[in-house]
Amino acid sequence: MNKKIKSALISVYYKDGLEPIVKKLHQLGVTIFSTGGTQQFIETLGLPVVPVENLTTYPSILGGRVKTLHPSVFGGILGRRDLPSDVAEMSRYNIPEIDLVIVDLYPFEETVASTTDDKAIIEKIDVGGPSMIRAAAKNHKDVVVIASKAEYGWLVNTLNDQDGETTLEQRRMLAAKAFEVCAHYDVVIAQYFTPDGGDYFLASVPSPKSLRYGENPHQSARFYGKLEELFEQVNGKELSYNNLVDVDAAVQLTQDFSDSVANDAVFAIIKHTNPCGVAIRPTLKAAWDAALSGDPESAFGGVLSCNVAIDKATAEAINEIFFEVLIAPGYDADALAILKSKKNRILLVQKTKIGGGNQFRSLLNGVLQQQTDQGNYTEWKEAGGRPSTDAEKKDLSFANIVCKHLKSNAIALVKDLQLVGKGCGQTSRVDSVRQAIAKAAQFNFDLHGAVLASDAFFPFNDSVQIAHTAGVTAFIQPGGSIRDKDSIEYCVEHKLPMVITGIRHFKH
Repeated sequence: MNKKIKSALISVYYKDGLEPIVKKLHQLGVTIFSTGGTQQFIETLGLPVVPVENLTTYPSILGGRVKTLHPSVFGGILGRRDLPSDVAEMSRYNIPEIDLVIVDLYPFEETVASTTDDKAIIEKIDVGGPSMIRAAAKNHKDVVVIASKAEYGWLVNTLNDQDGETTLEQRRMLAAKAFEVCAHYDVVIAQYFTPDGGDYFLASVPSPKSLRYGENPHQSARFYGKLEELFEQVNGKELSYNNLVDVDAAVQLTQDFSDSVANDAVFAIIKHTNPCGVAIRPTLKAAWDAALSGDPESAFGGVLSCNVAIDKATAEAINEIFFEVLIAPGYDADALAILKSKKNRILLVQKTKIGGGNQFRSLLNGVLQQQTDQGNYTEWKEAGGRPSTDAEKKDLSFANIVCKHLKSNAIALVKDLQLVGKGCGQTSRVDSVRQAIAKAAQFNFDLHGAVLASDAFFPFNDSVQIAHTAGVTAFIQPGGSIRDKDSIEYCVEHKLPMVITGIRHFKH
């Protein structure tokens, strides 16, 4: 059923974009009710406006906390036009029908982001706004609700095209958007009061984006989030589901090295979320060369990430292989020109670090939540046959970070701040050790003097023996097995360093 808009209640925090709407409503002969700053804004346009106080017979009180919470306002919004008893009561109490409600909400989320002043934050909890929005959305059979300036353009076009009329389908669509606005607002407020989580799983992430497909072409997918706050895309096709998963893994790995590399360059190559090449070197080109040589076979079609702006020499080297995505803090102009030679190649400028203290996973008709795995080690306990040297310490710390980002069971072999072999996703730790040694051999790495990191304890000393036989001379692991002494005693007997970190890094 089409409805003609004859009256409107407008009360908004943000006035930008409002002028064309107000002028069009006036042109259509619509009576406008308003209050506070919105009323003053409309008056500055030289247009007639009826103060809400004329309806309520009460002024705005309590510093503006109470101004629209009144039966004359909510009766006008909630009154059912096709119910005789409602119509009669509205007439009896001189309550006007309100056909259009334009209300936005106090900027609670923005205030939380800009201050820690609890008093200022609490004052941005809107009460009247959500109440009016919900009332109008509930009565969408008769009332049009605009709950966000994102709908202003739609409203202007509709007023022009339909001469002030709306269809039931349009009003229901706007009601759905309004309830989403209120739901997001309530979730953000609840999260402020329960930062560690409450009795419900609450999450509200805006800006949905449809993806080409999910992990496979027959799976539909969407991404909820604001990628533009993290990255600027300067080339290439749209990011896919798998691209996004790998980009997250790549950036998390690079960030883990950010505090430990001083002025050196870190380059990481990710394939299916697992690091297949990582290196630290004085220059970016050298870091790239070392990372690539760690596993040039797996690097094909990978996702690349580094902590230094891409220069021409590095771009020329990278340009020789096929890759899906490159993430860097910047690109020199001549480097960008080289890398843009392939139109589908995705190039991202990372603008800020990825934050977030929690991770989520849906399973078993529910949601798992956990803290993000942060840190490298909680202790550095030298438990082997000799202390690790300074060079070994650097390699062991490096290897432990890489291992943290490999799927369990995870083993990382490192030599001279370069990943030279890795084993991941195996059903036994020994299999991962063998896989890592085989990878190193495949690309002709000499493991004599290499170090090994394990994401979890060694239940037996077999992994240590196998790695030592291959040339590995230092180990790092979290400890925690009732048989820790087996691998420790082997290291003591053979005068090998064994560092116990006290922190496990499982990644399933």
